[in-house]
Amino acid sequence: MSKPTTLAVIVGNRGFFPDHLCDEGRKEVLAVLAEEGINTVALTPEDTPFGSVETREHAHKWADLAKAHADCIDGVLVTLPNFGDERGIADALRLASLDVPVLIQAYADDPSKMSLAERRDSFCGKMSACNNLTQYGIDYTLTTLHTCAPTSPEFRGDLQDFAATCRVVRGLNGARIGAIGARPAAFNTVRFSEKLLEASGISVDVIDLSEIFGQMDQLDDSAAEVQERLAKVRDYICVEGVPEEKL
Repeated sequence: MSKPTTLAVIVGNRGFFPDHLCDEGRKEVLAVLAEEGINTVALTPEDTPFGSVETREHAHKWADLAKAHADCIDGVLVTLPNFGDERGIADALRLASLDVPVLIQAYADDPSKMSLAERRDSFCGKMSACNNLTQYGIDYTLTTLHTCAPTSPEFRGDLQDFAATCRVVRGLNGARIGAIGARPAAFNTVRFSEKLLEASGISVDVIDLSEIFGQMDQLDDSAAEVQERLAKVRDYICVEGVPEEKL
């Protein structure tokens, strides 16, 4: 069974917007993540007001928490129940230095709730947060819709796609890839840069095809490892009509 995805959650907040929206938003987001089978690392209302991030002090608290759980964090979800403080969010991510995918989600305003006690303005807050992340050199992913409720089908779909991205990043981090044989001259489509992969923490080990053939020739067709491999091939694919010697 694959390891469940774990996301660190940043709840953005801005003081002159309604604080209660952060309290409600945090609870809703964490509930949706749990429903989607995603584990979470998040500040609590005991750590900061409503478990949100607004000030530099809050950013340090979130970063310390993230560092303490860095081994299990696969990605970060930034949720904006109100405008949010863009510097607090960017500082938290910079201080944590997690180097994992980041997803930005913002709540939509309800046209019937635009009073000082209910207005979110997360639409603009998301643009500000993303602008600051770009300035900080922190890559991020956007939701399909600029604003969306965490309970919406659109966000749940985005969340699962993002979780899959996080699993791919986790799986490839520190990976070693085997490259067998030289690239055929006529196939430019399979060219790649080992240096670019290495810069992303992926190493490539090469081996000449003749060495593979040499090792194959040293094995007898009746050898236990050969027969075991043949049995696995027959288990996962139909080999009807394939000559035995080719197998």
